[in-house]
Amino acid sequence: MSRRGWVAAGMMAGAAAALAPTVLRQVKALQQADPDVRGPLTWVLLPVPLMAKLAKGGILSAERALADGIDNRTQSVPAAEGRPAVRLELYRRQGLTGAVPALLWIHGGGYVMGAVTNDDDWCCRVAAELDVQVVSTDYRKAPEHPFPAALDDCFAALGWLIEHADELGVDPSRVMIGGNSAGGGLAAALAQRAHDAGLNVVFQLLVYPMLDDRTVPRAEAAGEYTLVWTPKANRYGWASYLGAEPGVGTPPPYAAPARRADLAGLPAAWIGVGSVDLFHDEDVEYARRLTDAGVDCTLYVAKGMPHGTNIGNEAPLPEAFNRAALNALAAALW
Repeated sequence: MSRRGWVAAGMMAGAAAALAPTVLRQVKALQQADPDVRGPLTWVLLPVPLMAKLAKGGILSAERALADGIDNRTQSVPAAEGRPAVRLELYRRQGLTGAVPALLWIHGGGYVMGAVTNDDDWCCRVAAELDVQVVSTDYRKAPEHPFPAALDDCFAALGWLIEHADELGVDPSRVMIGGNSAGGGLAAALAQRAHDAGLNVVFQLLVYPMLDDRTVPRAEAAGEYTLVWTPKANRYGWASYLGAEPGVGTPPPYAAPARRADLAGLPAAWIGVGSVDLFHDEDVEYARRLTDAGVDCTLYVAKGMPHGTNIGNEAPLPEAFNRAALNALAAALW
C-alpha cells in the first residue's frame, strides 16, 4: 500500500474509533426503546441546526390533511407595537354550538423550529373527541428571535383567546393551555405568566415538556445519549433560546420554567413523558414540585417511549400515551 493509502486508512480507522462510542450509545438507547417506536426516525436524524434551517425555509413543510368534520380557519392576531402579528389555527367540530371549553395549543421544535400546522392531527382529534375549541398558536423561533419572543407571542395568543371568547363560542372560565416538547415548556411558562398576570387558566397539559436548561450540563457530564432529541440537540436549542450558556447563572423569569422557585397557585397539570426521553428526569422533578406546592398534578410515564415518538403512531404504547392525555383534558373539563 502506498503512503497515501496508509494515511487514508489511518484516518478512516481514527474516525471509526471516534464514532464507536456514539454508535454503541445509539444501539443501547435503541434497545431500551419499546418495539412499538423503534422506527428509523428514532435514530437516523439530521443535525438540528440543519433541520431548523430547512424548516424555516419551508423545505420540510408537508401538505395539510385535516380530518373530516372539522372546521379550520387561520387567524392573525395583532401583537404589541414593533412585533409581527401572531398566526393562529382554529379547529372546531362542525355543528358545535354554545360556549365550549378551549385549548390553546403550542407546537414543539426545540424552540428553534416547527410550525403551527405541525399538530393538525392532534388538534383535530381534541376538537372532535372532546368538543373543545382548539386554538393552535405559532411563535417566533430562536436563534433569530431568542427569549422572550416565543413566550410573548403565546401570551398574545392567550390574551386574544380570552378577550374574544364570546365571538369564538368559548367559555372563558374553561380555558386550558398545552403543548409538546418546547411547546410544553412554553405552556408551562405561559401558565406561570398567566397566573402572575391574573388570567384565568384552568389546566395545563404538558407533553414531554422542555423545562430545564440545567439538563444540558447534567446530561453532558454523565455522557448520556437519548434517541430523537439528543443532548447535543438540547444544547443547541437552549443556547439558541436563552442566548447564553445553558445551565449557567440564573435565566430571566419564565425562560426556563423549572427554575421558578414558587409553584403554588398554578393551574392543575398533567405531565406525560417517556422513560427513555432526555426530559424524563426534569419532568418528573417538576411534577413532584408542583404536587409539593399544592397543585393537582398527574404524572404519566410511558415505559420505553423516546421523545416525540407518540406522534402519528397508533401502536399500543404511543396510543395509550395519547389516550391518557385526552382523558386528562376530559377530566379537567367535565
